[in-house]
Formats: sequence, C-alpha cells, structure tokens
Amino acid sequence: MYYIVALFVLLLDQLTKWLIVKNMEFGDEIEIIKNFFYITSHRNRGAAWGILQGQMWFFYLITVVVIGGIIFYMQKHAKGKPLLGISLGMLLGGAIGNFIDRVFRKEVVDFIHTYIFSYNFPIFNIADASLTIGVILLMIYMLKEERETKEKTYGESGTHHTRK
Repeated sequence: MYYIVALFVLLLDQLTKWLIVKNMEFGDEIEIIKNFFYITSHRNRGAAWGILQGQMWFFYLITVVVIGGIIFYMQKHAKGKPLLGISLGMLLGGAIGNFIDRVFRKEVVDFIHTYIFSYNFPIFNIADASLTIGVILLMIYMLKEERETKEKTYGESGTHHTRK
C-alpha cells in the first residue's frame, strides 16, 4: 500500500518535470498568482538550496543508502502504522524522483517558485515537497509514538506518581 504512495509521488514528479523540460526554456517564468506563486524553469546540480553543487557521486551514494534504509524500515516497521507508512512512502517517492534526475539529467529540474511574505523561497519540485511533507509526517508520528509510550508507562498525565 505505501509503495503506491511512493509510486504516485514518483509519477507526478517525473511528469511535471518532463512538462517543464519539454515546454519551457531554462529561466522561463509563468505567473500563476502575482507576487506569490510562479512556475519557473530552473535546474539544480546540488542539494536543497543549491548547496554541494556538482557533488553527484556523493548524492548517488547517499541516495542509494537512504532508499535502502527507507525500504528496509517500511518492510520491518510500517505494517499497521498508516502514518509511518505514508511518511516513508512520500520520502521514498521523493528520493527516487530526484535520484532519477541526477542519474539521467545530471541535474534536478525545479519549477515551483513561491514568495512567502515577500521572501523569495528557493525554487523546488514535487519530489522536494514530498520529502518535506514526509519528514513532517515522520516527526508527527514519532511525537505521537513517544506520547503513547509515556501514557502506557506513566498513565494519562504522562508523569510517574509515587504514593507515600
């Protein structure tokens, strides 16, 4: 089931990137919502926010390890845990989406360009968004699990009381 989430993210990511590459020149911009949301054809040879430019072998190695770790964790721990499974599926789809770009294009296609409260946010893509959402869901899952563990151990208040 969670692999379907990853596949959906991957297909949507690759379709949108293909549409950008086919229909826009590098640097072209389409205004969707003035001063807020644009489609901008951009390329990135690094990681988030353009860091580590040109370090492709590093990205290949890290991504293969991360993908392997996500698949292992999905197989071992996600069964019966929908929030964990969906978060891992989103991480997997996003990681594979950007990996495909790095392997076949030697750069990542970015196109979602936003201005949030006048801040020119770095241009990103569906895979990046999926990775971010996956991390947020994973953090929510971990906080929820920690809370449930404390409640089982210490009761509803989450604290241990001793009687004198």
